Amino acid sequence: MEKQDFTTTILVDKAPAEVFNAINQPQNWWSGEFTGSAEKLNDEFTYRYKDLHYSKQRVTEMISNKKVVWLVTESQLNFIEDKTEWNGTRIIFEIAEKGDQTELRFTHEGLVPQVECYDACEGAWTDIIQQSLFTFIITGERQSIVLD
Repeated sequence: MEKQDFTTTILVDKAPAEVFNAINQPQNWWSGEFTGSAEKLNDEFTYRYKDLHYSKQRVTEMISNKKVVWLVTESQLNFIEDKTEWNGTRIIFEIAEKGDQTELRFTHEGLVPQVECYDACEGAWTDIIQQSLFTFIITGERQSIVLD
């Protein structure tokens, strides 16, 4: 059976470099508490949202203005039975020019309909990418999206 990783795409009227730079500042568009950095290859950061979500990511791939990949090395999702469901999954940002716009394709590899958190995580990622990250790319202003 073919895996169906969660994917969403946005188009913005900004250069690929601006999209790339915004991705590498998750503390400005992914609501929650951050420690660490996501600015260069092998950087690590932790993300916590209330008592619902904790995860640790490492930047495993970074191609300037084209691609960023984070590997989830630790996770604790307290709203599902398998709290470590994100462990080993990859969060992928692919950037491409589309005419006079820039396309950002976001994929959470391993977040598939067969896993328990898919429904909740799909909705959260959709809001985060299509609203919060989109607005941060466009305005350059820190975003705070409520996920409850």
